[in-house]
Amino acid sequence: MYQHILLAADGSENSIRAAKEALKIAKVSPNCKVTIIFVIDLEKVKTEVLYASSIESLYMARRQKLLPIEQLFKAEHIHVHLEMIHGIPGPEIIKFANGQNVDLVIIGSRGLNGLQEMVLGSVSHKVIKRVNCPAMIVK
Repeated sequence: MYQHILLAADGSENSIRAAKEALKIAKVSPNCKVTIIFVIDLEKVKTEVLYASSIESLYMARRQKLLPIEQLFKAEHIHVHLEMIHGIPGPEIIKFANGQNVDLVIIGSRGLNGLQEMVLGSVSHKVIKRVNCPAMIVK
């Protein structure tokens, strides 16, 4: 089965659904390594820094968003590694997946319709098109 699963997560309901699917796969893949990647979007950070009391509080808030996902894996005794990276989500997920010998990328989808996706862009769509391994979008 899979030796290394990359779960792209941001703490949203979509990423929690993706985490549940990743967990199902990890449970049936002996010695599977699971990495959770959270990309801190630089454009959003600039705005948030103006309203935050400190950079540390921003990191703690993001870490808190990922706790429910980490707890899903811990409850099943599956070790996860967390990577927090700065950048634009799509390209950073692709770069990480292609550079870390990942066997499967799992990412949640916001469920945009065709027009919304064309105008706004879709991180999951960009990732699926450019990673060098199988990828799963969880709706």
